[in-house]
Amino acid sequence: MKLRPIPSSFTLKDHVYDMLRDAITEMDIYAEDADLRIDERSLAEQLGISRTPLREAIARLERDGLLTVVPRKGVYVQRKSLDEILEMIVAWAALESMAARLATARASDAEISNLRKIAGKYSEDGAGTRISEYSEDNIRFHQRILEISKCALLKEMADGLFLHMHAVRLRAMGEGDRVRRSVVDHEEIIDALERRDPEDAANRVREHTMKLHEHVRRTWTRLELERRASERSRQADG
Repeated sequence: MKLRPIPSSFTLKDHVYDMLRDAITEMDIYAEDADLRIDERSLAEQLGISRTPLREAIARLERDGLLTVVPRKGVYVQRKSLDEILEMIVAWAALESMAARLATARASDAEISNLRKIAGKYSEDGAGTRISEYSEDNIRFHQRILEISKCALLKEMADGLFLHMHAVRLRAMGEGDRVRRSVVDHEEIIDALERRDPEDAANRVREHTMKLHEHVRRTWTRLELERRASERSRQADG
């Protein structure tokens, strides 16, 4: 995790929290070789602050369920269990499918056109050569559907899942031919939104996310073993 020093003009406590949260979001926390340990000393030096505001931010992130503080062992980014990930994907599918339904009535033509601009950067054949870039635009695409639903509570609820959903999609996008299939699904979602068909838009968004659910359920069986091994390692370190 790499951070820039904080300008003195910012409210320190809140800004440290925001910067740490953003940095965690950018981490590929579900990668098999992910380093989940947080080095307090290194972070304090990078930010140019004392450990007191840093520890306040860490405590807040722990309450948010993003970090785990293990006494006498360290601070770790929290990965969800496989069962928790699968439940989280189901919840996202429900929220985003309702957002798509609402967007067919509430979104402007320009807002739907913006989705096509995001998706139109990639073709079914060529997206796989730019997986990192596509992964970020993929997240933007799904966030944008929530935004154009014009339902603030739906967006707020989805934001609570965002960090882990971002990390799950980041890892999954490089597996198999998910990029190619994602490009096709996005085009079909946009077509349904442009037709102002609430049932089709909701169904296509839900089915798209549930394909991710099936992929994770079927192929991420090692994740739970990795998580348990990591927990045993932390206990052994103590």
